[in-house]
Amino acid sequence: MKKLVIAAVSALLLAGPAMAQGQSQASGDARSEGAASRERPSHNIPPPVVSTTRHTGVFGGQRIAYRAIAGETYLKDKDGKPLAAITSYSYIKEGPTDPNRPVTFLWNGGPGSGSLWLQMGAFGPKRVVVPSDARDDGAAPFPMIDNTESLLDVTDIVFIDPVGTGFSRALGDTDPAKYWGVTQDAKSMADFIRLWLNEHGRWNAPKFIGGESYGTTRSAAVINELEGTYTDVSINGILLISSILDFSQAANVQGNELGFVTNLPSYAATAWYHNKVPNRPATVEAFAAEARAFAIGPYASALLKGNDLTAQERAAILPQLARYTGISETYLDQVNLRLSPSRFYKELLRDRGLSVGRLDTRYTGVDYDNGGERPDNDPSFYGIDGAYTAAMNSWVRETLKYSPDVVYSSIGGTRSWDWTLPSAGRGGAEYLNVAPYIGKALRENSALRVFVGQGYYDMATPFFGAEYSLNRPGFPTDGRIEWHYYESGHMMYVREDDLRKLSNDIRTFIRNR
Repeated sequence: MKKLVIAAVSALLLAGPAMAQGQSQASGDARSEGAASRERPSHNIPPPVVSTTRHTGVFGGQRIAYRAIAGETYLKDKDGKPLAAITSYSYIKEGPTDPNRPVTFLWNGGPGSGSLWLQMGAFGPKRVVVPSDARDDGAAPFPMIDNTESLLDVTDIVFIDPVGTGFSRALGDTDPAKYWGVTQDAKSMADFIRLWLNEHGRWNAPKFIGGESYGTTRSAAVINELEGTYTDVSINGILLISSILDFSQAANVQGNELGFVTNLPSYAATAWYHNKVPNRPATVEAFAAEARAFAIGPYASALLKGNDLTAQERAAILPQLARYTGISETYLDQVNLRLSPSRFYKELLRDRGLSVGRLDTRYTGVDYDNGGERPDNDPSFYGIDGAYTAAMNSWVRETLKYSPDVVYSSIGGTRSWDWTLPSAGRGGAEYLNVAPYIGKALRENSALRVFVGQGYYDMATPFFGAEYSLNRPGFPTDGRIEWHYYESGHMMYVREDDLRKLSNDIRTFIRNR
């Protein structure tokens, strides 16, 4: 996953969006809006460019007319110098302003990932279709369809690309690393949200924030920036999709036992899916429940005993561990009861000549040879990335009429991430934990609710790890954290049934604010 610390960021101001020069007619039922004035160039940097088009679609069973606003927002220092261009995609329902209509701010993870995955896969008005059964997406042309599962019937939506992702970038002589850190990134996102609310007159609207993967880390850090000062932006709900909040679980280092415990139920679900479980229970839910109890009980106890684990205790644990992982007792004994994810991906289906995916363990791949310790690549990523990249560029450049002379960075656009927090102390990235930010926000905002969506077949952000992170002291136990599970992986919306379930689950969550 990724890397970050605190650096004091200069006071940031957002340039008021200016309309781009008049656009040509958009395709389909979209209509391009004529340009308004441009603001004057500042510090020899051209003004931000924004394209507005108008569209209609059916979402959640309702026909909605909406504006799509795609373009740049400048973050500035206290002297008015533009520092960075944040690109966002706002979908706003047309008609009289409804003071009760929510607005939802969404981002993806990485931390160097653009928002194309949630936008073109789950909640945007158009989506790309990839195979639901975990097959490779192939090559263009990829099917792009109207997304009836978009949430536009219940909320306006703003997809945000942080600096270094999508088309967003540092300007002039600004070092982009200024924004590449847990806290630095969160400050820029919080500033963008405040200034978007200024521009669109939505300060008193219900507000939701959310993200996927590292986007959940970002959500926790952003809620701290929005509600942790005396100039609060109170939030109604946080959407955590495929959560990673406590990075100690992902620290695959000698002596850290926690990751082995929190990974095990996801191993079990994967073994169940690939028919590697003897006397297989009828449902993955049932087997996952068994695995949770084993992981937090006998297995955790055995690991924590270390060298004090007796031969008899070891002999008792091995057959249970084999049942819940689908891996032979011999192999588990050789790895000292501690099965790393990379070894699991390679070993589970070695007898079939296949490796399994990381983001979604339903996917399988064929490596150069069958003798390695880890897979050559992640088949659940290369199985979908071409479709999403093509869909995002096609939708934005051709339909939304926003086509900057910049390559869209889907993922990997940031580096040297600063993982430290103001109160982190020693430990660095391996012990980064932003979950307490959410606990504090829940304690101090009685109306705040949290939606957590996890895939059973996600090894990038295992579901038991998310449960562990949000079940620590400091979290209210009053039912304001909702849990939802899906029979797919990290990006559960690639499976059609789970896209519908996810959309309906979040739609209900927003309506019940």
